[in-house]
Amino acid sequence: MSDDDRERWDSRYGGAEPATVDEIALPAVFAKYAELFPTSGRALDIACGRGLAAVWLARRGIDVLGLDVSAVAVGQANKLAWAAGLATRCRFSVADLDDGLPAGPSVNVLLCNKFRDSRLDSALLSRLAPDGILAISALSEVGASPGPFRAKPGELRRAFGALEVITAGEDAGLAWLLARRNGQVARDD
Repeated sequence: MSDDDRERWDSRYGGAEPATVDEIALPAVFAKYAELFPTSGRALDIACGRGLAAVWLARRGIDVLGLDVSAVAVGQANKLAWAAGLATRCRFSVADLDDGLPAGPSVNVLLCNKFRDSRLDSALLSRLAPDGILAISALSEVGASPGPFRAKPGELRRAFGALEVITAGEDAGLAWLLARRNGQVARDD
């Protein structure tokens, strides 16, 4: 990611009020499936922003690593985890995903909200543990204009077709997929 992009995200988060404990939640598109998310294990939150979903996962009993390109967002996420009393379950780190997904252990939950980089698809699949949950949403061309950071129609289903789809959809400029790896290592061929 360019320095200009990083500065733009830092400026965006710096100009917004930090999240409060009352705002901690899963992204709305996944909220009605909250009971399907595990209550133990490890999670990876890609492009975690202010940490709302990461702290929600930690509240369920999961150890979470949140990654974001913005140091400002990571700082806000750390403060939110402390305010919620969950700092021991949450770790946040600045990461430029243009360099790929940082190495790490397999996870029981992989959350990626409103971020899409198809170059990471194979790494995301490889990181998901057997029986793990993938929750991914992205801006979409469906119901919106095409753009470089928008998923094409059917893109998420094609990219993660090796998983058992729980729910998926595309509407009003948003694509989403909630899927589970069935007790085995998914193939990404």
